[in-house]
Formats: sequence, structure tokens, C-alpha cells
Amino acid sequence: MVKAVRLLRRLPPRRALWWAAFALLFLVAATLVWALGPRLAVPPRTITLATGPQGGAYAELGPRYQRALARDGITLRLLPTAGDVENLAKLRDPASGVSAAFVEAGIATEEERANLSSLGTLMYSPLWVFVRGEAQGLAVINLVGKRVAIGPEGSGTRFQFLKLLTLVGVDPRSLVIVDDPPAASERKLLQGDLDALAISTSWDSPLVHRLLADPRVSLVSFPRADAYVALQPTLSKLVVPMGVGDLLTNLPRNDVTVLATKTSLVIREDLHPTIGYLLLEAATEIHGSPKLFQRAGQFPAGEQMDIPLSSDARQFYKSGAPFLHRYFPFWIAVLFERLLILAIPLLGLLYPVLKMLPDLYRKALERRMLALYGELKLLEGEVERSPADGTAATLAQRLDDLEARASRLRLPMSFSQRLYNLREHIYFVRVRLDRLLRETRPSG
Repeated sequence: MVKAVRLLRRLPPRRALWWAAFALLFLVAATLVWALGPRLAVPPRTITLATGPQGGAYAELGPRYQRALARDGITLRLLPTAGDVENLAKLRDPASGVSAAFVEAGIATEEERANLSSLGTLMYSPLWVFVRGEAQGLAVINLVGKRVAIGPEGSGTRFQFLKLLTLVGVDPRSLVIVDDPPAASERKLLQGDLDALAISTSWDSPLVHRLLADPRVSLVSFPRADAYVALQPTLSKLVVPMGVGDLLTNLPRNDVTVLATKTSLVIREDLHPTIGYLLLEAATEIHGSPKLFQRAGQFPAGEQMDIPLSSDARQFYKSGAPFLHRYFPFWIAVLFERLLILAIPLLGLLYPVLKMLPDLYRKALERRMLALYGELKLLEGEVERSPADGTAATLAQRLDDLEARASRLRLPMSFSQRLYNLREHIYFVRVRLDRLLRETRPSG
């Protein structure tokens, strides 16, 4: 560092100033690259989305997200899972390669939220409980001793159903629990090998549509839904209208009250922000239309359930997609965005420095001029000491060298007068030296 400063001092003022500005620019840029590293990194071309079991809504949604991201050149790998609990576990495991997943509210504990962010809620996921025959007056507590399919380990259905049993004080061991996935459970229910089937999924699930329209099964109502919601705030109360399954046969035969959670799109915090914006745009396209239980534009929503909403998602819900993403292809927008992210704070930091450069340059020139005047003052002192012939030639040579260095200075017009004054003073000292030599030289 000391050597660099000494080298700068030996350079001409203008060149030294440019080198100093370049070094400062490099230092600031390096600091910004270090601080903004995740945003400046190139977005990945391939990410993995954990979906859910075959027959569920998540499995149906996966290909739609896949097609949406493919338009921007992103390959979305779909990873089928047992459901929400497994999705959350894979998100928390860096070795799984999963970057995003569907997760219902109420599943993640405080410890499990670390390093995860939500892109908002996407839809309601009601807990549909179907039984064989009529469900009039049937409640969850009446399923004691029955054969009930609640999904495999790792599924959101199993988690939510067991939570409901805990709320009403029913020991899960009092039921004959079947761990089959939704498709197999549907088949067994219709064949009479099951008494009830529970599945936590959205209205989009084909399995739900089929069972609502099947006269052999009925949907269980939750008449005390308000109490459940009061005890478990992540739940919502919804009403399935009479006849929505089949208008011709009027299935279901009455309005049915069901309990629901909201499903969020959860990502790892180290996912590139640009990919997060693309997922949000895909979610807006996929979930924004009106459906049963939701009006147009209700989802996706910037709601924080049990996993905190990411800062990029907050910005998206406040002002939409970044400006460049709205009008340019994805990769062009990413390139410009990375440049802007670096340039804006860089200019903000450099502006006061650049504003100071003219003053620094002027002071550097003034120091050079003062240094030359200092040498001239020393020479004048030696001249005043009545030099002999032996030293006169040396003093004259030093004056010539001083004048040559002054003439080589590249100065702005504002310094011209000072340069002329310096050269004139050098001339006065030279005249003084010649006069003193003539006065001290013997006559004749």
C-alpha cells in the first residue's frame, strides 16, 4: 500500500488522479459484488419442484408450472412425493436438490422455517372426508373403529387429519388407519374395502370431482367449523354448495361445511431472486382465475402463514414484476438487471467522490507548483550566499533544470498565470546570480 502511494506521487498529477479513481472504482465494485453476490449470480437453468402424490392437486399443478417456466428457458424438474410434510423435509435438506415445493399452512414448526421463504398463498386446500353411504349427522368422532385412509407418512392429509383428531380428543389408535395413497384409497372406498377416505387437496383435484359426483359416497360436514377455526387459526371455513358435484342428480344433496388450510409456494432462501419472480408470474397465471372458494385475482396472495414471506414476494405483490421482466425476454432482463443492481449503488457511492476529483486535481497541481517554488527558494538562498565561479555553473544548471520541469507541466488554463509567474521568478534568480558573479569577479 505504501509503495502504491509513493508510485502515485511520482506520477504526473492527472495520471495519478486517474489511477487513484480507477483503484477506488475497482474497490467499490469488488465490495458490491461481494455484498450482492446472490443477485449478481447467473440464474440456474434447471430447478426442482416437489409436488405430491399421484391423483392429488399438486401432481396436476406441476406440469402447468413446468410449461410456464419453459417459456423463459427454465427446466422445471418435478419430484413426486407423499405430500406436504415430505415436501417440507426435502426443502430443508440441501442434498435433496429441491428448490421449491407446495406446503400447507400449519405444518412447519418454528425450527423448520429456518432458511425458507414463502412466495405467498396459492389456494385453499380443504380437508375432504368421504364416507360410504349417507353422511347425514356424521362427524369425525363417529369414525372410531372405522377403516379410514388418511394418506401415507409424509402427506399433508395425514398431518391435518391427525391434528383434527387431537382437537376433538380422539385417539388415532381407535381408528383403523390405512396408509394408501389417494388413487388406491379411492378405489378401495368405492369397492367397499374402506369406510372413509380423507384427502387434503384443492378443488382442482380430479379425485375430488369424481367422488363428489359418485352417489355411493358422501362428503362429511363439519357443523362446528367455527370452533375449529377459533382453536386452530391456520384453518378456514368453506361451504361446498349443494349440487356442485352433479347438478342433474343434485350431489351433494345439501350444502356441506368443510375445513381448509391455505397452500403456499415455499422456496429455499438461496434460490436466485429471478427464479422467484418467474415462479410468482407462473402462480399468477395458474391460480388467478375464479374458481370455487375463490374470486378472480384472490390468489396468489401476499399472505404470511407459518413461513415468512420473502422480500422479493412482498415487492412483487406491492408493485408487480420488475420493470425489465415486463417488457424484455427473461435472459435480457436478467442481464440488464444485474448491471443495474451493480451500477446504481456504484454511481451513488462514486458521485460524491467524482464531485471531489476536480478539487483533488487542483490541490495536486498546487502541491507540484509549491514544490517547484520550494526548490527555487533554496536556489535563491544559495545565490544570496555570493557563490564563487566554481559553484555558479552548477547553480545555473539547476535553474535551467527547474525551468525545464516547470515548462513540461501540463496545466489547465486557470494555472497559466501561476506558471508564468514561476518562470519569471526563475528568470529573476538567474539575473541575480549573473549580477552577483559580475560584482565578485576581479576587474582587469
